[in-house]
Amino acid sequence: MLMAVAASCVVLLVAGCSSVTQGRAVSNLYDPFRAGGLLAEDGPSGVKDDSPDPTGEVQNGDGGDVDRLALLSVNDIVEFWQQNYAGALAGQFTPIENLLSYDSEDPSSPAVCGTGTYDEPNAFYCPGGDILAWDRGVMVPIGREFFGDVSIAALMAHEYGHAIQHMAGLVNDDTPVIVLEQQADCFAGTYIRWVAEGNSPRFDLSTGDGLNHVLAAAITLRDPILGPDDQDLLEDGHGTALDRVSAFQMGFMAGASECAAIDFDEIAQRRGDLPMELPLDDSGGVQTGEVPLDEGTLSLLMDVLGEVYRPAQPPTLTYEPAPCTDIPPSPPASYCPTTNSIWVDLGSMQQLGSPADESNYVLLQGDNTALSVLTSRYALAVQRENGDPLDTPVAALRTACLTGVAQAAMAGSIATPDGRTLSLTAGDLDEAVAGLLTNGIAASNVESQTVPAGFTRIVAYRSGLSGDRDLCYARFK
Repeated sequence: MLMAVAASCVVLLVAGCSSVTQGRAVSNLYDPFRAGGLLAEDGPSGVKDDSPDPTGEVQNGDGGDVDRLALLSVNDIVEFWQQNYAGALAGQFTPIENLLSYDSEDPSSPAVCGTGTYDEPNAFYCPGGDILAWDRGVMVPIGREFFGDVSIAALMAHEYGHAIQHMAGLVNDDTPVIVLEQQADCFAGTYIRWVAEGNSPRFDLSTGDGLNHVLAAAITLRDPILGPDDQDLLEDGHGTALDRVSAFQMGFMAGASECAAIDFDEIAQRRGDLPMELPLDDSGGVQTGEVPLDEGTLSLLMDVLGEVYRPAQPPTLTYEPAPCTDIPPSPPASYCPTTNSIWVDLGSMQQLGSPADESNYVLLQGDNTALSVLTSRYALAVQRENGDPLDTPVAALRTACLTGVAQAAMAGSIATPDGRTLSLTAGDLDEAVAGLLTNGIAASNVESQTVPAGFTRIVAYRSGLSGDRDLCYARFK
């Protein structure tokens, strides 16, 4: 985020909650107890006990468990497309001819499609040789360890998506890389929907924790935050975490024909005016996009949110836990309807917003992980003023949606009456999305309860980013 007064910067982070147990939304897609229309529940995720053995030949493979999992994934993806390609896409489905495994830690690892693979942990499709390759040494084992077996199937489905693009005639040599990658993310979502519906003979996937892990894996493959000199990556990158999750969700909810419709114009429209690159500071260096999480910043955020939401009775901010007849205080921030006040545990808020990523063994966090939480508590005050119940599952999703509305506004020129601003910068939205997935506080109700599926929390937040207050009330009522 960017704070105008002192020319310093801000970003956002998140914390954890339990599940709510009642309520109803207007559509299956926005139901608190569903994920993309499927019942949201925890359960087994991974290779089925009665899964068939993998079949086929892996060139340069070692016959180990990693290659067996990758091959099993490819077998499953082939079966999916054999059942679902016709009628959804042009052309004809033909399985990839060449599957290849390599070890990126081995200096003698072979070149594939003219590219060296030593010290290159990756998975990729090479259209020239019709080759699907994966790194059995680093990338697949690490993905499997942290995100589970189905995340590897999703990874292979993304790479297989590049082959699908060519079969369907969707791309050519002039197609921007971002379009290639967003279509492939979308195709992966279409396949994962099939698995989550129980159609795969090889994998189980729960729509609660299991699907959360698949989404988390997608977030780790985001592009780094861009600076002013990285404009080319807007077309030639793989996308932000929000880009990647959004495309995956499009495929999961709408299917392959929706993926085929993705082009650069669609991506640009989806991104809208949201910040995509960090600005320069006064010395000409790239800003960090982070602001100090202190009382001054939080007070400024409250003033900015007052301009965004325009409540008749703005909530007050306090750092001392006062008695609340409605709910007990819940770190890092909670809203008390009785006093119309937001209590913040500053230490917990600062910990939640401390910059960190996968190198610190967390998904992703930063100042907006924390600031989106405070924004969500303000959104509860807006709902209170409107006379809405605050303790339901629908309230949790409406809160996420209204948080998205505020954050989209903060990407623009919202200012306080005395001219101060607190603006979103590149990376802030990714921090909010990761927080929604890992703990869901910004998608929780007044009792700090969230809904089971991180998938649905993110859908609600995205609704607000691209919509307005009326849309939030129409979808979550």
